[in-house]
Amino acid sequence: MLECQRHRFQLPPDLHYLNCAYMAPLAREVEEAGLEGMARRRDPSSIGPDDFFAQADALRERFTRLIGGSDPRRVAIIPAASYGISTAARNARVSARQNIVILGEQLPSNVYAWMRKAGESGAELRTVARPGTGDPGPGAAWNERLLEAVDGETAVVALPVVHWADGTRFNVAAVARRAREVGAIVVIDGTQSIGAMPFDVQEVAPDALVVAGYKTLFGPYQSGLAWFGERFDGGVPLEEPWAARKSSELFVAGRLEYVPEYRPAAARYDVGERSNQIQLPMLNAALDMVLGWRPERVQEYCAKLLQPFEDTFREAGFALEHRSFRGAHLFGLRSLRGLDADATATALRQARVVVSVRGTAIRVAPQVYNDPSDLAALAATLRSL
Repeated sequence: MLECQRHRFQLPPDLHYLNCAYMAPLAREVEEAGLEGMARRRDPSSIGPDDFFAQADALRERFTRLIGGSDPRRVAIIPAASYGISTAARNARVSARQNIVILGEQLPSNVYAWMRKAGESGAELRTVARPGTGDPGPGAAWNERLLEAVDGETAVVALPVVHWADGTRFNVAAVARRAREVGAIVVIDGTQSIGAMPFDVQEVAPDALVVAGYKTLFGPYQSGLAWFGERFDGGVPLEEPWAARKSSELFVAGRLEYVPEYRPAAARYDVGERSNQIQLPMLNAALDMVLGWRPERVQEYCAKLLQPFEDTFREAGFALEHRSFRGAHLFGLRSLRGLDADATATALRQARVVVSVRGTAIRVAPQVYNDPSDLAALAATLRSL
């Protein structure tokens, strides 16, 4: 079992931070990597041609290992989930007779791009709404409705591994199999899951996997990674940065040649100025940390934290999704008696418990820096309501 990792962070000792779904705190080694990068920028003469590629190549390799991939060239360096999803939407072939399947209440980053694509192509944007709450919860029914929504006219299915608002878990492998049967593209947003729960890109076989770096990857803000499968080979990027071109290392070494060919696979989709001498070392340090923890052990650790409090939350009047359809690192507590959002937020703030209140639900996102006292503080606050 993974042991508590709070010593690697600098959270105040009286703070119960259960909100990694909002933003992960910076670990000491990630912060140090950023400070070292800033120090290097004091004297730019120390930054040579290799520095524009070494950190980027290392990042692709680390992310490939994390998701069970085999080819680092399939990884693009992006600034945000919306960038990767917009890249996928730009290159997805959709006609007016087809439909694009998304989930209800999905994060806007994985909605707006498909709204535009549907509007431009004349396709139907098919939204699979959340079922009503119940016991053991809507997760099973939501998964069934999602599969039923995919038909012979589906061009794209865009979904997360876990829902950002309440942690509802989706069987992305089953969705990808169904999509392959009808020839649809699958675009997965792994922002709230990759690094915190196991994911095998070869087993699931999506066409694109997009991850923002500042949540379960523990990296800095405005950083991210995207894996693109073969169906996106030869696509058109959102930008035309010099580093995305074949033999671009010659340009940084001083040779001015305009090369029409892109770098192979996904490197063509890199964001401009991807060789950020501060952010890339930070994200590399974060991925080293996450790889050392191992996603399956992170999930196991969070499950062990939560298990003793499940009945307590239910006794306090909150519904909790069945274990098969939620992430242990991200779950929702839905009030069965109604929730005064302002009063709840005040009580949580006074108890120094940091979570997200969303309507009648409380989103809880524990991580490896939490211990049982954090869940106990949350449980005590909910009982007081």
